[in-house]
Amino acid sequence: MKEFNITIYTTTNPAILKFETNHFITKNNSYEFKNIDEAKNSPLAQQLFYLPFIKTVYISGNFIALERFDIVSWDDVRDEVAQQLTEYLNSGEPIVHEESTPQNIPATVYAENTPNPSAMRFVANKLIVPTIFEFKNISEAKDSELATELFKYPYVKEVFLDENYVSVTKHDTVDWNEITMEVREHIQNFLSAGREVVSLTSIKKQKEEAPASKLQDENLDDTSKQIIDILEEYVKPAVASDGGNILFKSYEEDTKRVNVILQGACSGCPSSTFTLKNGIENMLKNMMGDKINEVVALNG
Repeated sequence: MKEFNITIYTTTNPAILKFETNHFITKNNSYEFKNIDEAKNSPLAQQLFYLPFIKTVYISGNFIALERFDIVSWDDVRDEVAQQLTEYLNSGEPIVHEESTPQNIPATVYAENTPNPSAMRFVANKLIVPTIFEFKNISEAKDSELATELFKYPYVKEVFLDENYVSVTKHDTVDWNEITMEVREHIQNFLSAGREVVSLTSIKKQKEEAPASKLQDENLDDTSKQIIDILEEYVKPAVASDGGNILFKSYEEDTKRVNVILQGACSGCPSSTFTLKNGIENMLKNMMGDKINEVVALNG
């Protein structure tokens, strides 16, 4: 019998906390329950709704995300909830009563332009990965079946995955008008078949190395922690909507320079320099004063 452990992660929404498990708890589906009546097919969700502060229960893949009412703070109840979840999962009781026979999981994918003319964002109606993955070539994509398949198209240069979308960067040899439909349908068929986008082992490793975890790194100075906090809360949601990501790399106290790395559609984007200087740099200067002199992307 599998032994379950829970790892707690904060999200960009302070009302929602993610309880990640070390094993998959659903076959392919994602579930959202707003109340105990909607949760009739999930004994676990029903039990959680007996907690008076639970507003919404999300169950998907290898995590349970909970949204709370404002009557409590997560700091006061998170450990108690994590313990309750661990005990329930290890009891062997059913989590969600799912279909026993394999079936296609309905998925829709639409294509969305990004500020980078070489990159297109393909957005799904479901969560496809719990954290960010960037693949520069087919060798790096060995743990992702979807990315590996996309790299077999000769025009695909890079693949970037984040929660509910795939950002594809192409070579300049083709126009998006010629290939968008082909890529969109490939991604949609892959997701509808319920196939694993990224291996669980790779997901676990990536979460452990996630940049946000640096917030708890006691070796970082307070300024670096403050920069990461601002990037996570204000900048990342904006660049994610453009199919990319920004990573904090380092802070140089003597020059007051912030070094970052751009990923996905942001990497190599003609407008990234403008965004970096007039958007991100100005924001950090306004919020942190004379602690910041400039922001530099180490990869362009």
